Amino acid sequence: MAEYKIPSLTADIFIFDEDFNFILIKRKNEPYKDYWALPGGFVEYGETVENAAIREAKEETNIDVTLKGLVNVYSDPDRDSRGHTVTVAYIAEGDFSKMKADSDAEDIGIFSTEKLEKINLAFDHDKIIKDCLNKAKTDF
Repeated sequence: MAEYKIPSLTADIFIFDEDFNFILIKRKNEPYKDYWALPGGFVEYGETVENAAIREAKEETNIDVTLKGLVNVYSDPDRDSRGHTVTVAYIAEGDFSKMKADSDAEDIGIFSTEKLEKINLAFDHDKIIKDCLNKAKTDF
């Protein structure tokens, strides 16, 4: 039987409020240490991507989220310096008053579209965030 290289699978979560403000975490670890990123992480073996998104949101933000929709799949082999990583991005709602940095997050913040130009974003999260905002504004 042939041996295949398999990409890693992650889930990213765009948690937004009624004014389309959204939560980002400041990464505690490399790659992109001290850069802002969407909450998210690796899907564990035997776990659905949806459950991974909910778990990662809780682990990194302390927020219980409700997934509202699938945004897109991002699969550029060069999007993560650790290797070929495919992410599935979701939009979600949750109670911002519960937020606190946890797990792999050094800090946590609430951002608006206007602030995006002034911060360093990890990976390809600028594109993902723009896609999430477009979907959230169109569908909700």
